[in-house]
Amino acid sequence: MPILNVKVSAQRTPELSARIAETLLDLTTRVLGKRRDLTAVVITFVDPADWYVAGRSLADLKQSSFYFDVKVVDETNTKAEKARYIAEAFAAFEGLLGALHPESYVYVQDVRATAYGFGGRTQEYRHQHP
Repeated sequence: MPILNVKVSAQRTPELSARIAETLLDLTTRVLGKRRDLTAVVITFVDPADWYVAGRSLADLKQSSFYFDVKVVDETNTKAEKARYIAEAFAAFEGLLGALHPESYVYVQDVRATAYGFGGRTQEYRHQHP
């Protein structure tokens, strides 16, 4: 059910896309307890020359970065689960991209069940009609 929107400062390759998607599917399933078969990952690659931190491009800094948000229904994950997810995601991207700028972001976005859904039904509807 979650959708992950990912931005990565790297050159796009099918192999890197597949590795990122698999890594995030694993983390989202294992740490947040979400269903793999209902999880979507959308990846956008950004040239490091076009990604700036503190006024300097990542190309100049010779570092990589990432940002992703994952939308989950409010109250379905604990603070500890979210903290673990963010820590493991940072470590995983460090393994995928190499020298990672510390200003790389993960946003676990809690959304209301009445305002979020897929397949034409809200998560609240699914909760009320199992």
